[in-house]
Amino acid sequence: MADEKPDLAWRAIGGLIGLATAWAARKALGYAWVKVTGKEPPVDSESPEVSMAEAIGYAVVMGVGMSVAQIVVNKTAKKRYDAWRALKTPKP
Repeated sequence: MADEKPDLAWRAIGGLIGLATAWAARKALGYAWVKVTGKEPPVDSESPEVSMAEAIGYAVVMGVGMSVAQIVVNKTAKKRYDAWRALKTPKP
């Protein structure tokens, strides 16, 4: 395993998947925040109009939500990519 070359195709695909996942998760979490709280997500956590509880709550929701989305999507995509590669690789 140590002498294997990195799979450049997966690195490129994984990077694009990561960008798309981050964008989609941010949009979905922002939408959910508005539906639950009735207010727009705080843009500047240091603003006097944003309470400490709201700033911390938003940070926790975004941090956990983004991390969970990245883990689920990356693991699923890698599994599917590996299965696809196994089908394309000639058997000796």
